[in-house]
Amino acid sequence: MERLSTCDNRGMTEPVSRSTDQPQLKSGAIGFVDALVIGLASTSPAYSLAAVVGAVVALVGVYAPGVFLASFVPMLLIASAFYYLNKADQDCGTTFSWVTRAMGPWVGWMGGWAISMTGVLVIGSLADTGVRFGLLALQLDGLAENTFLVRTLTVLLIFAMTWICVIGTETSAKLQNGLIIAQVGALLVFAVVALVAGLSGNGEADGGNLTPSIDWLNPFGAGGAALTGGLLLGVFIYWGWESAVNLTEETSDAESTPGKAAIVSTVVLLVTYLGVTIAILSYFGTDFLASREDEAETIFATMATQVLGGWDWVLLLAVATSAIASTQTTILPASRTGLSMARRHAMPKALARIHPRFRTPDVSTWLVAVIAAAWYVVVNLISENALFDSLTALSLLIAFYYSLTGIACAVFHRKQLTRSAKDLLLIGVGPLIGSALLIWLLVESIGDLADPANSDLGTAWFGLGPPLVMGIAIFLVGVLFMLFWRFKDRRFWAEKTTTAERLQADIAAGRTAAAVEDPAP
Repeated sequence: MERLSTCDNRGMTEPVSRSTDQPQLKSGAIGFVDALVIGLASTSPAYSLAAVVGAVVALVGVYAPGVFLASFVPMLLIASAFYYLNKADQDCGTTFSWVTRAMGPWVGWMGGWAISMTGVLVIGSLADTGVRFGLLALQLDGLAENTFLVRTLTVLLIFAMTWICVIGTETSAKLQNGLIIAQVGALLVFAVVALVAGLSGNGEADGGNLTPSIDWLNPFGAGGAALTGGLLLGVFIYWGWESAVNLTEETSDAESTPGKAAIVSTVVLLVTYLGVTIAILSYFGTDFLASREDEAETIFATMATQVLGGWDWVLLLAVATSAIASTQTTILPASRTGLSMARRHAMPKALARIHPRFRTPDVSTWLVAVIAAAWYVVVNLISENALFDSLTALSLLIAFYYSLTGIACAVFHRKQLTRSAKDLLLIGVGPLIGSALLIWLLVESIGDLADPANSDLGTAWFGLGPPLVMGIAIFLVGVLFMLFWRFKDRRFWAEKTTTAERLQADIAAGRTAAAVEDPAP
C-alpha cells in the first residue's frame, strides 16, 4: 500500500492509504512534439483568425499585426508562469492545483471552475464551425445552411471527439498531428498566394494591393481606445495553448516538456498570426475586412473564394480541421481539471475515476461533453446570437484564471525570487506584469460588455449586456456549488497554503495534500 496524506482542520497531516492497483493516468503517453501540437490545436488558429481578424482591422486598420504582437506579450509572460509552476507541481489540474497551494482552496476552486466552464462555453461553437466549414469544403453549401442537420452533426461530432479522448491520449495526439498538418499547410498556401498576389497588384481592386510595412507592427498606431478593444480580441486568439500542460501527468519528462511546449506554442502562434494577417491585409486592404467584421463565421469562406478560386476548399478545410481539432483538445483541460478537483475532494468522487483499460478520466470527460452539448443546443434554441454572446463571455473567464496563475507563480515561488535576477524576472516580475495586463483587460472587458449595444443579441438582460450577465451567472453558479460542496465535504478546504520548496520537501517525505482514495472524514 502506498502512503499518502491529507490535511486535517488544524493544518497537520495524517496518513491515508491508496491501493497501488488503482488505475492511474498513463505516464509517458505523449512527448514534446505531441504536447506542442495539442497546445497549437487547442487555440484553433484558423478558426480564431476567422473570428477576430475583421473586428480587429475595423478597430486598428493596418496595425492589426501590431495588436496581435502586443497581445502576445501577456500570453508569453503567463506561459512562463505555467512553465515554472508545472516544474514544481506536475498536476493535471494546473491552475486549480497551483492557485490552491499558493493562495488557498477558495480561490483555487474558482480557478478550476473557470477552466472547466470555458470548455463548456466553446466546445459546441467549435464543433458547429467544424461541421459547417467541412460541408463547405466538400461543396455541400446547401447542407451547410440546413440548421437542423448542422446542429445534429455538431452534437455527434462532440461525442465522437469525446470518444477519441477517452480511448487514449496517444490516439488523441496522433489525430491532432494529422489535423495540425492539414490546418497549418492550408493556411500557409493561402497566405503565400494572397501575399504574392497583393504584392504583384492582383489583390482586391478596391483598396487592396498594399505593400507590407514595418509600421504595421506598431500596436500604438491607431491610438489608445482602439488598442484596448483590439487587445481584448487579440488575447482570445492565443487562448488554449496551456492544454499541453493539462496533460503533464501523461507526458514524458513531465517537469519540463509540457511547460516548454506551452511556451513554444505561443511563439509559433505569433508567427502564424502575423504572417497570415499581413498577407490578408496586403491582398484585401482594410476596407474589405472592416466592412465584414460581423461575418466571423463566413469571412474566410469569402476570402478563400477570392484568393484561391476553385481551390477555395483548401482554406475552408483549414478552418474545418482547426475547429474539429480544437473541439477535441478543449475537452482535455476541462476533463483533467475535473479529475484533479475530484481527487482532492473538491468535486464529487466519481469525476476522479480513471478507465482501467484506457487510463483516461472517462467520467469527467463524458460529463464535459454532455454539458457542452446541452449548452450548445439550449442556447441555440434561444438564438444563434445568444451562442455568440456566450463566446464573448469567455474573455472574462480566460482573463480571470490566467491572471490568477501569474499571481500564484510569484507567490508560490516567493522564496526563490531573491536567488538570481533571472528568477526574479521570469518567475516573479514577468508573471505579475502578465497578470496585471490581463486584470486591466478584464476590467475593460466588463465595462464594454455592460453595454447591451456591444452584444450580438443587442438587448439588455437585467440592464446589462447578455455576455456580462452570462459571465456573472457562471461565477455565481460556481460560488453556490462551491459552498454546497464545502458543506458536504470539508476535506479540500482544510488544505493550507505552501511554497514550492515546502511542497518538494513534503513530496520527498511522502506527504501530500492530494489524496486520491477517500480517507475517513
